[in-house]
Amino acid sequence: MALFQLEPESIAARVRAAGRTARVPTLVESITRGMLGFTCVSVAGFLPWPIFELWFRKMGEMHLYVACTAMFIGLSGVCLHKLILGPGSLSRFYKLFTLAFLVYAAVWVTGWVTLRGEAGSIVGLLGGTAAMGAILCLAFDVPRRMPAVIFALFALNTLGYYAGGWMMGKLIGEHRFAAMLSWGLGYGIGFGAGLGVAFHLCQAHARALLRAI
Repeated sequence: MALFQLEPESIAARVRAAGRTARVPTLVESITRGMLGFTCVSVAGFLPWPIFELWFRKMGEMHLYVACTAMFIGLSGVCLHKLILGPGSLSRFYKLFTLAFLVYAAVWVTGWVTLRGEAGSIVGLLGGTAAMGAILCLAFDVPRRMPAVIFALFALNTLGYYAGGWMMGKLIGEHRFAAMLSWGLGYGIGFGAGLGVAFHLCQAHARALLRAI
C-alpha cells in the first residue's frame, strides 16, 4: 500500500521521465542530510517554548505543542525533502512528513500527558516512532523494513532526546533560554540521524532501480 507515489517503480519512472540521472546518496550522506536538516527544523521547532514563556504565559500546554508542531512541519520540507529520491520530492515530502509527524506528535503527547515523567517520555517516544516508522514503510511500500526502520527511529530519537535534556540540565541555571534551545539541538541531531537512516532503508529497492537506469 504505497502512498504519494513513493513505491520504487514510481520513483524510477519519474527519474526516467525527467531525462536525467538521479543522485543516489550513500547511507552516510543520508544521515548527514537528515542530521543537518532536522537540527535546523528542531531548533526552530523548540523556539515557541521560550517565546511562550516570555510573551504568552496565559497560553496552555496544548497551545505550545500545536505551535511547535506547526514549526516542525512547516520547515521540514525545505530542509529535508532531498531525503526522497528523484523529482517532485518537495510536495511528496510535505504530504508524507505531515501525516507521519502529526501521528507521531499525537502519540507522543498522549503518552506524556497520560503518564508524565520518565514513563511518559519513553512510552511517547516508542509509540510515536513506531507509528512514524510504520507510515514511512507503508508509503514506500516496504513493509518488511518496518522493524529496522522503527528501531533506528526509536534508538536515535531517544538518544537525541535525552542528550538534549542533559544539555538543558547543564545550562538551565544560568542560561534558561539557551538551555531550552539546546534540547532542540540534541533532539534534532538524534532524530535527524534516525530520519536519514529510515529514508535510506525505505528506498533501498528504489536505489537499485536507479543504478540500473
